[in-house]
Amino acid sequence: MNLVLQALLNGLVSGALLAVPAIGFTAMFAVLRFPNFSVSGVATLGAFAGYTAYAAGFQIVGSLAVAFVVAGAVGLVFDKVAHLPLVKQGALPAAIASIASGLVLENVVRLCFGNDMRGYDRPIARDVHFGDLRINPQQTETMGVALVIMLLVFAALAFTRVGKAMRASADNPELAALKGIRPDRVAMMASFIGMGLVGMGGMLLGLDSSIDPLTGARILLSIFAAAVLGGLGSAPGAVLGAFLIGMAEELSVLVVGSPYRAAVGFFAILIVLSLRPRGLLGERAF
Repeated sequence: MNLVLQALLNGLVSGALLAVPAIGFTAMFAVLRFPNFSVSGVATLGAFAGYTAYAAGFQIVGSLAVAFVVAGAVGLVFDKVAHLPLVKQGALPAAIASIASGLVLENVVRLCFGNDMRGYDRPIARDVHFGDLRINPQQTETMGVALVIMLLVFAALAFTRVGKAMRASADNPELAALKGIRPDRVAMMASFIGMGLVGMGGMLLGLDSSIDPLTGARILLSIFAAAVLGGLGSAPGAVLGAFLIGMAEELSVLVVGSPYRAAVGFFAILIVLSLRPRGLLGERAF
């Protein structure tokens, strides 16, 4: 029982970190209308941009801001040049192009930084014990930062003009256009913000472990599974899905071992698409 409780606690931490890029992924899907798999390369880019800023003396918040801007800007360029022109032909061509973009970004990072694993140079702290359960203070800090980011995103969606415009375009793009909202501008904002969140998510996951050029590729399935589980286009659903996937992955380690934890994402997608294709909270409740 203690092992199960510890796995659930670890799952809550990893779920909180996974929720940030999952929100970015589902926000882009809601507005742009295609699954943008280049988030794998963008997450890696954000992780290394944050790592570079942190090594240069920035604090965690400043490094996250750098990761957000770099990932958002690069992701926006790829969307503008390679993905959005293909959306008119359907979601599938744009999705395939996004896979290629993710591979390009991954190899650019490999060319610039090499293949070695790198870790953020953070002070080592002792685990805090709650009975037989334990959690590292650095994990608590990183989880707290992720929760603050999520609260800020939801507040921005609810109370800012940009957030309201994105929600309107996601709900009914034709009606939003009649109200004076420019869909092309909203698409660019959604791309920048969504990719920025993915970049910050890559850095948060790097803070919790280490980074290398395959960082984003390893979490791509988990991000997609969280979004599908919660309901593609639903930001609250992405958060719920991320926590469920995080806990399921940690529990699966107790049963089948860590090499097979990635199978949890495949299993979740299969079950959800078979039993509830719209996800737990439905599609486009963004």
